[in-house]
Amino acid sequence: MAKRQKTASSSAAPTRNANTTTIQPAKGKLGIMIPGMGAVATTFVAGVEAVRKGLANPIGSLTQMGTIRLGKRTEGKSPKIKEFLPLAGLDDLVFAGWDPFEDDMYTAARKAGVLERELLDQVKPFLSSIKPRPAVFDRNYVKKLDGHYVKKGKNKMELAEQVRADIREFQKSSGASRFVTAWCGSTEIFLQPTAVHQSLKTFEKALVSNDEAIAPSMIYAYASLMEGVPFANGAPNLTVDLPVMLELSRKNDAPICGKDFKTGQTLMKTILAPGFKARLLGLAGWFSTNILGNRDGEVLEDPGSFKTKEESKHSVLEHILQPDLYPELYGKFTHKVRINYYPPRGDNKEGWDNIDIFGWLGYPMQIKVDFLCRDSILAAPIVLDLVLFLDLAKRTSELSGIGIQEWLSFYFKSPMTVPGLYPEHDLFIQLMKLKNTLRHLRGEELITHLGLEYYD
Repeated sequence: MAKRQKTASSSAAPTRNANTTTIQPAKGKLGIMIPGMGAVATTFVAGVEAVRKGLANPIGSLTQMGTIRLGKRTEGKSPKIKEFLPLAGLDDLVFAGWDPFEDDMYTAARKAGVLERELLDQVKPFLSSIKPRPAVFDRNYVKKLDGHYVKKGKNKMELAEQVRADIREFQKSSGASRFVTAWCGSTEIFLQPTAVHQSLKTFEKALVSNDEAIAPSMIYAYASLMEGVPFANGAPNLTVDLPVMLELSRKNDAPICGKDFKTGQTLMKTILAPGFKARLLGLAGWFSTNILGNRDGEVLEDPGSFKTKEESKHSVLEHILQPDLYPELYGKFTHKVRINYYPPRGDNKEGWDNIDIFGWLGYPMQIKVDFLCRDSILAAPIVLDLVLFLDLAKRTSELSGIGIQEWLSFYFKSPMTVPGLYPEHDLFIQLMKLKNTLRHLRGEELITHLGLEYYD
């Protein structure tokens, strides 16, 4: 194991800021529970172990490599985030999960084909020791998968109780003192909120009656939140984006966030679109298409699952560009999204974008983007940051009981907000909000870049 770095997390006493926010120390192990132990999950866990063994660097992780400026630019204070806040150290992470396939994490990682055999073999003993628990899985919600390593029960409430029992067993066997659940499973079919999702009473009644409006991911969320465990939703499923989950989250001090990890093509959109808007360049159309060959690509061949993903991807441009405020520039643009399952590509997705913009006097221009990305490589550091930040939120008096952690929108395609509030999709505004939240927790002055003096 790599030597643990001395950070603020080594402090045994709670820290307070000027606003009396209390942050409990990160004592003991942090248990990470993952529904869906496929490409993203295995890349994440293998990567953490590789970093711990000194085999690689945690590139892409804000918590591990990012800095945060404090005070004026002339003061020259920019500590690393992991030194500024009492985050859990990588050596303190332990892992468990569920999957409808029985493969241990090493076998699953080999099948996913994301990481090279040479690296995987160096962390093989650790990965091989992580075996999934049987999953809550129903092919009606993910039609392109046919896993058989699944839980059995007379109704969905019984399945939820089995997941809660798994959580409690992991708490005993791992020796961890704190826990976070991160959904890394597949995209489920498109669902909309119904009456059963409105309260804990109606939801639990629907669990007993096997209501079709309750998808497997919601069962994991319910079980986690009932146990007081924070939950991050990495897929575009509703999952925790429901009144009942917000109620449970607040009641049990279990922070929630989601949805759909921001990787690949949508990441590019949240970088480029703010630039167009900042320069007041018009948009006539944005056509996006992808080829992808991993399990996610296979799942998205189903129209129901694709509909869920499509809704997630479509909302980005509309919220960033605000066509109601800029009708001449963005009131009539065409936005098309396509995803094609192409097995030879594996996890190495290719995203093509054709962007038709217009400038001064309406003259047209075009931008072409060909992003040959690696989906799970982009997603893995997101999972790491989210579990560490959710654990921080759980230990923070000002954050633990508010439910949705909107300051983590930086990581999602469809950021969750409280009902009635539109989400912020601009990547740069999201990053400013995230870092200002961290400054606030430590009693530091917020940086708004609004000062009139050169050193602000």
